[in-house]
Amino acid sequence: MSSVAFSASSLPPRYTCHGSGINPPLNWSGAPAGTKSFALVVDDSSAPITPFIYWLVFDIGPGTTDIQEDSLPTGARQALNSAGTPGYDAPCPTHSHMYRFTVYALNTWLSQGNGASLATVLTAIAAATIGRGRIVVTGQP
Repeated sequence: MSSVAFSASSLPPRYTCHGSGINPPLNWSGAPAGTKSFALVVDDSSAPITPFIYWLVFDIGPGTTDIQEDSLPTGARQALNSAGTPGYDAPCPTHSHMYRFTVYALNTWLSQGNGASLATVLTAIAAATIGRGRIVVTGQP
């Protein structure tokens, strides 16, 4: 997994509440055989509520290898994030935090609706994961 937006493992302010608050572009490759769909989870493992989920995208088509800046792949769905809303909840660091961008290769479609509960979709991802890739970046105020 990679992103042209992350240099020196740092989350640019553009992708936080201190900037435009839009999702960064992400790329991945090397999906294992049997991949039927992908899911993306953006979380903060150093938040007081662990993990704090900023974005959960699922039912990303098996031929998709990226998410463009400020967009959602065609046909993909979004679960509720930890703030209780579907969509990208831009991180808002007040001190240094480690943000994880994890793409999961799944052996099925999750077929939940937009706005599905976080717990339901995370449980489904855990049951269907056959591979993953991750980028960890540091966000600063």
